[in-house]
Amino acid sequence: VQINNDNQRSFALKQLKKQHIVETRQQEHVFERARHSGRYLYMLLECCLGGELWTVLRDKGHFDDSMTRFYMACVSEALSYLHRRGIVYRDLKPENLLLDSAGYCKLTDFGFAKRIGFGKKTWTFCGTPEYVPPEVILNKGHDLSADFWSLGILMFELLTGTPPFSASDPMKTYNIILKGIDAVEFPRRRIGVGRSGIVEVSQHLWFEGFNWGGVRSRSLKPPHLPQVASPKDASNFDDYPPDPEQPPDDVSGWDKDF
Repeated sequence: VQINNDNQRSFALKQLKKQHIVETRQQEHVFERARHSGRYLYMLLECCLGGELWTVLRDKGHFDDSMTRFYMACVSEALSYLHRRGIVYRDLKPENLLLDSAGYCKLTDFGFAKRIGFGKKTWTFCGTPEYVPPEVILNKGHDLSADFWSLGILMFELLTGTPPFSASDPMKTYNIILKGIDAVEFPRRRIGVGRSGIVEVSQHLWFEGFNWGGVRSRSLKPPHLPQVASPKDASNFDDYPPDPEQPPDDVSGWDKDF
């Protein structure tokens, strides 16, 4: 959608069925809204027209070190922002990284994110199977460091084209993860879990000489520049047919204060 009298800016309008929100008991998870009706809840969001990072990875097969380093830096900065506020993200994967028109990637889909504070754990089992850390699988409780495990999995997938642990179904994937950490010589301590947090990642030898300031100021040239013809060009996304089903009006009143 576009704002009246401004053809250089566009936004993504997300339409949610209120009936579905009630049926899945997700009312308390709706924090923001732009507008609502009897059937739908609408959210006006930033529009990232460059498409999913997963699509770029699929087309290229894998990324080289330089390309991977750029996207890892973008994600690290996003996680740093969340962790400073005591929020664990828990759903890192290429599909949840969207590119804006300038080629910078943004973290999206906060359905599994949770504010847990500092020095505390949570026991919710969630996440994409290939990216779930061992402590979640074993129900030992997890904290902000769960995102650092997923960050390592993301790095592996970007460099090789496939995640290090995967199988035909989730249970097999979880078993491979638990067996894999014994079979592979991983570091004894997960990078990023120390007192300095995400700074440990940025100071790792792999990032030596990297222009972090350029990422933060968005002055560093991205390794991939999406082809975006106009502020309404959605060609970097797959086409999906519209949902023909009209939901009934929701009369529960859970959103009356919106």
